[in-house]
Amino acid sequence: MKEKVLINGIGRIGKSILIQLLQKKEYEIVIINEINPYIENIVYSINYDSTYGSLEDKFKVVEESYIQNSQTKIKITNHSSLFDLDLSDIDIIVDSSGVKTNIEKLRSLPVKAIFLTHPNIQADINLILGANENDLDKQKYKVISTSSCNATALLPALKIIDKEKKIICGDIVTIHPLLNHQRVLDGHFVGSSTRDVEYNFEFGRSSTQNIIPNKTTTIKACSFVDSKFNHELISSNSLRVPTDTVGAINVTLFVEKSCTKEGLIEIFKEYEKNQKFNIVLNNFDPLVSSDFKKEQKTTIIDHRYTDVKNEKMIKLLVWYDNEWGYASKVVDILDFYSNN
Repeated sequence: MKEKVLINGIGRIGKSILIQLLQKKEYEIVIINEINPYIENIVYSINYDSTYGSLEDKFKVVEESYIQNSQTKIKITNHSSLFDLDLSDIDIIVDSSGVKTNIEKLRSLPVKAIFLTHPNIQADINLILGANENDLDKQKYKVISTSSCNATALLPALKIIDKEKKIICGDIVTIHPLLNHQRVLDGHFVGSSTRDVEYNFEFGRSSTQNIIPNKTTTIKACSFVDSKFNHELISSNSLRVPTDTVGAINVTLFVEKSCTKEGLIEIFKEYEKNQKFNIVLNNFDPLVSSDFKKEQKTTIIDHRYTDVKNEKMIKLLVWYDNEWGYASKVVDILDFYSNN
């Protein structure tokens, strides 16, 4: 029996999840709920993408409120709230709208589970594969956060190192592609209710002409998954850069147990060889960000830049596709939930 899915919000992440779910026979996408009232524009934005390319099996509008390709037919709704939808034929909701919704009310919805594609401390669990999947209890947890792209990339690496060497403290810098809430050219400041940003002067500056420093919620999101990895342990900041996708995290860690560069690389090689999920990829090739576009492994350790100083200071560079790659982990979490 297929799991019947509603996707709420068909922006960058929602679209990547949609396209990947269409490749899996275990799911039937019944409804896409999107506040954009123009169904022709929804179809257009699904069919064509400047970053990942066009769909081969394109959708078209049928019967006014449905879209269809050779594989499936999906109803399109335009409700501003999940609570206005008829969920009688839905098993799972993937909420990729980014809108913060009352968690207690979400728990009352007549579905098996709701997956939020953003960190939320009030969710029943914030889940990152390679970090805390064994804590998932389907009987207890209905509202499941799939955390953030940055935390999904970073936390498995932190857990691997902490298990072997015990992290004392550290610092990270995320190098993040531009996002839709930024300006193309200089304008007034940017606020974002979905990102808890009242105002940000720097995001009012041109995202195509600048490297823009900013705070990052990466460590905060990690702490929702494992409370050890918080801002008392690791400091952080972010740089937004004018690229379309694929981020990187520059990681500095001080550890309790002595290690060597060669030994550290072996730890990551061993993990990749035995891992249960598509998480860690060890890279030794002279690659750049676009080479990791559409890579489904999301903790990509670039060992050209792995280093150890004085046996106790570790340097890592971690790549990740912040859209397609992160969406693939959301789909993997759905699979893990459905099969357990």
